[in-house]
Amino acid sequence: MMFTDGDLRALQATLEAEIPITGAIGLRVAGFEAGALMLAAPLAPNINHKDTAFAGSLNAVLTLAGWSMLWLIARRAGIPAKVVIQDSAIRYLRPVAQDFAAECSLPERAELDRFLLMLRRKGRARMELAAEIRADGELKVAFSGRYVVQPS
Repeated sequence: MMFTDGDLRALQATLEAEIPITGAIGLRVAGFEAGALMLAAPLAPNINHKDTAFAGSLNAVLTLAGWSMLWLIARRAGIPAKVVIQDSAIRYLRPVAQDFAAECSLPERAELDRFLLMLRRKGRARMELAAEIRADGELKVAFSGRYVVQPS
């Protein structure tokens, strides 16, 4: 499954319209390549007292990376959907001291097919996704979240 520039522009517009924090943290859809969606944010509006990225901002961008991936999958499948996070876990491994981007990879084809089948048949589906923030060649923050999706 690939996403077009139109899909990514629609995602950006949806994030801005439906999730107001995205404007405050400067979130932007940075692209989709090599099977991964990237959401980026500048350090300046997300800085803490240690001159590094605030943990809440990192968590928000990672949570939204998974949310966005599922929103795009549903859009490509022609299913207007509501996506919510059910639970998540995050590991802050190293401070993030620069602009940052969260990356969420497209699920494997079989998992994706099961998800869409369940969404169409039952009107609800769950999926667990991982996302991460890397900088300077190392993993800075690791996230996993379970999302619930249902048609809107």
